[in-house]
Amino acid sequence: MTKKFKDDFIFGVSTSSYQVEGAVDEDGRGPSIWDKFCMVPDKIYKGHTGDVACDHYHRYKEDIELMSEIGLDAYKFSISWSRIFPEKGKYNPAGMRFYKNLIAELGKKNIKPAVVLYHWDLPVWAYKMGGWLNRDSIKWFEEYAAKVFEELNDSVKFWVTNNEPFFSSILGYYEGILAPGHKDLKEALTVAHHILYSHGIVVENFRKYGFKNSKIGISLSLVPSYPASNSKEDAEAAFKSDGLFNRWFLDPIFKASYPEDMKKVFGKFVDDFDFIKDGDFEKTSTRIDFLGVDYFTHQLIKFSKDTKFNFKQASSDFEKTDMGCDIVPEALSDIIIRLREDYTQVPIYIAGNGAAFDDKISKDGKVHDFKRIDFIKRHLLEIAKLNEKGADIRGYFIWSLMDNFEWQYGYSERFGIVFIDYKTQERVLKDSAIWYKNLVDDRILE
Repeated sequence: MTKKFKDDFIFGVSTSSYQVEGAVDEDGRGPSIWDKFCMVPDKIYKGHTGDVACDHYHRYKEDIELMSEIGLDAYKFSISWSRIFPEKGKYNPAGMRFYKNLIAELGKKNIKPAVVLYHWDLPVWAYKMGGWLNRDSIKWFEEYAAKVFEELNDSVKFWVTNNEPFFSSILGYYEGILAPGHKDLKEALTVAHHILYSHGIVVENFRKYGFKNSKIGISLSLVPSYPASNSKEDAEAAFKSDGLFNRWFLDPIFKASYPEDMKKVFGKFVDDFDFIKDGDFEKTSTRIDFLGVDYFTHQLIKFSKDTKFNFKQASSDFEKTDMGCDIVPEALSDIIIRLREDYTQVPIYIAGNGAAFDDKISKDGKVHDFKRIDFIKRHLLEIAKLNEKGADIRGYFIWSLMDNFEWQYGYSERFGIVFIDYKTQERVLKDSAIWYKNLVDDRILE
């Protein structure tokens, strides 16, 4: 089976600031909640931190040279809020200079910058003032975004307001797995709401700049949920899972509301939803230019009387990544079809898709990551088939350009198409990078 991608289909890669930059105390950068969270015992694998990470802050020219060698169309990266505003109201030009230099270097190689304004690394000063729990956080984010727009202006092709708010809110404030490590459902729902509101406000403000070459959207991590059996209980459990992972974030953006069934589910554990104010949904549903979809796996869900929301993940026989995630490219098709039928017709970009495998440098000095090539190929095949049916998916970004600090997993999981030797910072193009280069050059998927 041969599939051809259009010449204007964007092939890119993604990273995020805390995961790759390092240089956590250079050029006036202030600490983020991830700097602090990494200091909490037993939260991060072997106590790893992002202090050095991939040293992208100093090696960005080398990394962009690799991107150029691969032939990439675009590079999606995030800006460290605490580099730009290390203290409340205190702008740091040195922090912005890094991103200006990065974008200028990308321009030399004809690589489009896709900039994420928030990828989980809230400044500590903001956290001390209540963080996303404080409704004033919307104003702080608005001020930060405005400064970034003013400084970078039309040099950025794609703007992403927030990356995967599910993780920032539910995993950061309810499950406590990610920074800041809270375990309170009402807090998590409040954070999610304020992030979605801040997204809408920033999109609204973006329009005022009249950028001619820039588009703006949001990236959501979507996890299709399927019942583990034909039972009514499992079907209801899967619908709840879908409500938590997907609908709680899609509905405010595209339907100007939260799903009523999930308000009833959450309402058993929170006293009220007083964080929602009149007029809020008018902002959360501000028109966007595109939707970024991050897709990594699906979930088989079964009923459970022993869990808070009466559902849990069931085991499966699917092939898995080294992190134990099911490899199910077909579920990506399901979620895209559903988006088109139930939510939106705006252009879609697959803003993050990839897998962790136990990559090692072979005796020949190369990294033969055949499983990753197969993973990417199978997902791109689904995208090609979807586009043949008119799905209007305009680009694909591999997570990730390079192995990096993978949050609670530290440096134990490798997602990159570029291998990083963390002791020497040597970069090695994996076989997947070579394969991707050939795909980008030919635009043909065999």
